[in-house]
Parts: sequence; structure tokens; C-alpha cells
Amino acid sequence: MKKKNFIKIIILLGLILNYSCGKDTFNLDLTQNPNYLTSEQSDPDFLLNSAQTDFAYLVESFGNTGAKVTRIYHMSGRNYDAAYTPQSFDGRWRLAYAGIMKDLQVMNEIAEPKKLYHHIGMGKVMTAYTLMTLVDFFGDVPYSEAINDDILYPKVDAGANVYASAINLLDSAIADFGKTVGADPKTDLYYGGDWDKWIKLAKTLKMKAYMTTRLVDSDALNKFKDLMDAGDYIGADVSEGAANDFQFRWGTNDINPDSRHPRYRNTYTSSGGQEYQSNSFMDYMIGEDNSTAYGSANNPSLHNHFDPRSWFYFYRQVSATPGQDADPDEETLECSLIPAPPHYSGYAYCGLPHGYWGRDHGNDRGIPPDGFSRTLFGVYPAGGALDDFSYKAKKDGDGNGGNGITPIMLASWVQFMIAEYHMAKTNPDFAAAKTAVMNGIELSMDKVYNFAPRTARFDYILANYLASFNDYKDGLMNDLGDDWDNGNDEAKWNIWARQYFVALFGNGIDAYNAYRRTGYPHDLQPNLEPNPGPFIRSNYYPANSVNNNPNMNQKSGVAVQVFWDTNPASPGFPQSN
Repeated sequence: MKKKNFIKIIILLGLILNYSCGKDTFNLDLTQNPNYLTSEQSDPDFLLNSAQTDFAYLVESFGNTGAKVTRIYHMSGRNYDAAYTPQSFDGRWRLAYAGIMKDLQVMNEIAEPKKLYHHIGMGKVMTAYTLMTLVDFFGDVPYSEAINDDILYPKVDAGANVYASAINLLDSAIADFGKTVGADPKTDLYYGGDWDKWIKLAKTLKMKAYMTTRLVDSDALNKFKDLMDAGDYIGADVSEGAANDFQFRWGTNDINPDSRHPRYRNTYTSSGGQEYQSNSFMDYMIGEDNSTAYGSANNPSLHNHFDPRSWFYFYRQVSATPGQDADPDEETLECSLIPAPPHYSGYAYCGLPHGYWGRDHGNDRGIPPDGFSRTLFGVYPAGGALDDFSYKAKKDGDGNGGNGITPIMLASWVQFMIAEYHMAKTNPDFAAAKTAVMNGIELSMDKVYNFAPRTARFDYILANYLASFNDYKDGLMNDLGDDWDNGNDEAKWNIWARQYFVALFGNGIDAYNAYRRTGYPHDLQPNLEPNPGPFIRSNYYPANSVNNNPNMNQKSGVAVQVFWDTNPASPGFPQSN
């Protein structure tokens, strides 16, 4: 009897608990997740900080891809269609939409009523750059319905409309930076709270947008000129040098979190370098006459077109290269025993002398035990080692410890945009273009030279470098000036593009755009594969987005051109496929 009563009591308690849970705990009509922070509970500064760091990673990632397809960095992929798979871009897509833009959307909900207009303005500039970059790499992308919790499957907007929205965001940001605010951001990782610099940046990014779209907007060059004539942009006063450059500075912490420059992390490891440098790019940097040794930092011999930025861009771990100025070595540099393919006649192949150890465009062969032989990223911009002719292998912590930068918009780059304006307008002014190109080279060289950290060791090296650096600088600029004056229009465009690419080392986004927009330079090293397929005019959409969004359809291939690219189809354009 007692047992039956006990069972009845247990059943009754269960019914009461079930009713209680069904009424309250399991209420499916709840509109808020108790584990989710509402916008009212969020800190706008935390959200802004998260967006700032995510933005740096996004730019670095896309800059890396743009540099690889334009031979500034080495690209592994002998077939362009397979060089980057849809899965390659899943992380960047999430970073752009679920990271940067979502954080800024939530931040704006808090910032607007508190009049945190400088927070909002910074967010608008980063969003505008992000949107333009997404269009540059993918074409049509979601925006009007993106970052909307009520829309599970956002539609894709026309790239031209997304660009127009980005320009509107920049105009709105300029207005925000001029407003009276309730409080300033606690942390500005880019300009340290200098709102005049943010305004210059926003106007400069508008110049970039107009230059990018000049093939489809007959008024774009006029809009560019209006901003140029107004003078409130990065590098308007050449004498200011790099004072207004827009860049992200990385740290030296290696764990929890790893704040070092991404290129440093992949280059300075316990097992040696994990990335190759581009033979094509290094070949241009070290000059046409690379048949003899470059001497020492104290007494180098001057070579036609040798670029002293090489000492800062690249660190050589060895003094000679197999098959060049050392015996061929099948184990560490297999191609040193393989003849160059016929279509490589006149181009660098396999390696370069004096320890400039890289790979050819599209070389996807296996990885040999050459981690402590291949050329590493140097002190600029990756925070690595300055090439001091010591030829020592480098590991974690060496050089500047990863304390490098991701350049995003530099004064030197703006000068190359100005040069393009003068060459692309109806009545080209090649004299004005030459002045801008020379300004760009000088600004770039000064920035690179002054980038090295001011420690006793670096000061000693740089003191020995200074005279040689200036000799090379003067020699290069004189040679290029003569080539410009004596060359035809095509030669001038090639000089412009090559030197633009050199200044862009560290971020290839604008190089990728310029290459598709102009087709220059014409003399880039071809892919190692004789028939690599059409050049990548846009990338496949990320796999996760296509697979999970019925409103997105995967494109037919990488030959699909973005809205502002109206040039002839590939192959055939650009010329150096």
C-alpha cells in the first residue's frame, strides 16, 4: 500500500513539473535567447575593436590572394580555375559578414542614440572598403538583405549598386567625423583618434573607387580630378611622406593570441620558411644585370635597375642558388636540373643567383627540405629580418619578431593613381604622369627605409646601408626616368604598373584591380603551365554560402568578369596569363 502511494506521489510531482516546464521553460514563443547578449548589454568599444582587428585580417587575406595572382607573391596553381577553390573563401566571407559587418551593425544600434558618431564613421569606412573588396574579388554579392536576422537567404546585389552604396557610406562617414560626439572610441588602431586623417582616408577611398570604375563610368575621371584638385587626400602634400598612411600594425606576441604579422608566422618557424617568394617579382627587383655578386652592405656594386627595397622586402638565408651560382641540387631545388619550358624564353626560371631562392608562377610541385634555404619575407612589411648579407637561417623571434604592418592605403599608392589619371584621360599628360610615378617611387622608398626598427643593431646596419641605399635609389630613378622618356606609350604603362606593384608589396588588392583594369604590365612571368586556362577575372563564391543560400548560384568559372572590368575576355587579356 505504501509502495502504491509513493508511486502516485512521484507521478503527481512529474505532472506538476511537466506542466511548469511546458508553461515557462519550454515556451517556444520566447523572442530572446537568454544566452545571447542584447545590443543594450554590448559595449560599442568592444564591438569596434573586434571589427578593427577582423578588418586587418580580411585585408591581409585578400591582399595575399591579389599579390599571388599578380606575381608579387608566389602562386601555387598551374590551372587558374583550380588555383583557388570555393572552400578557400569560406573564412573570409564569414569574417566580412558575420564578423565585421555584423559587429558594426550591433554597434550602430548602441552608438546612434549615444551620439557616438566617430565610432559609426570608422565603421562606415571599414564597411565601404570591405564591400568594394568583396565586389572586386567576387562580383555581385549580398548587401541590401545581408546582416538581417529576418532574412535567412539574402539575395545577391549587382556589383555596381554595392559600389554605389560603398561610396555613399564614405560620404556619410565624412559627415560623421565632423559631428560633435558623446564620446570618442577608446581605441583607434589605425589613426589614434585623428579624425582629420579619417576624413582624408574616406576621400582617398572615393578616389580609389572612381579609378577602379573608370571603364564603366564616363564621369569617373572627372570625379577623381575634383577630389585631387581639392587636395584633402592621403599624400596630397608629398613632403608629409607617410604621415597619413592607412595601415594596421601587428605585434610580437606569439601565443594567446598570436599577434604577429601573418606572413611572419608562416616564414619564421622552427622548421624554416613555409612560403616561397615570387621569382618573377624578385627578378624585377634585383635588376636586369644580375650576373655578378652584389657585394656587401658597405660597398655594393651598382646594377642597372637594382632596387634597394629588396634588402627590406626579402631576407636571403643562403648566398647562392642551385643551378644559378651553385651546383644543381635535385633534392632541394628539383627544377635546377630541368630545362626551362619553351614559353619561358626570356623570363627568369627556377631560381635567381645570390641566394634569391623562390618559385615560378604556378609551380605546384612538392615541398623539398629547403625551409632554411628559401628566401624569407623581410623586415618590410612582415616584421622579419633586414638582409644584412649574413646569410643565416632564421627561426621564430628573429628579425623584428613579426611587428610588421598590413598597408591598406599609402601616399605612394595615391601617386600611382594620379599617374594613371594623367595617362588614361582623353588627352594624356605623360609628363605629369612621370612626375607622379617618381613621387610614388620616392615615397615608397622612404617609407621602406624608415620602417626598420630603431634598435642598436638596426641602426648599425642602416648606417652602413644609407649611402648605398641612396646610390641605388638615385640610379634606379635615373634609369627609369630615361626609360620613360625614351619609351613609347606601352613602355610608360609598363613602368607605371611595375613600379606600382613594387610599392604595393604587402597588399595586392589594388595590383589585382589594376592588372584587370589596364592589362599592364605586359611582361609578367607566365604560368609554368603552358595552357593554364583563363586568368582569374573573379573568384568562385564561397562554398558554404552557395550550398546554404538558394538565392546564390555558383558562377560558371573564374573567367566571369566583375562589373567594372569591360576589357576583352581571357585568355588573351591580360597578356601575361
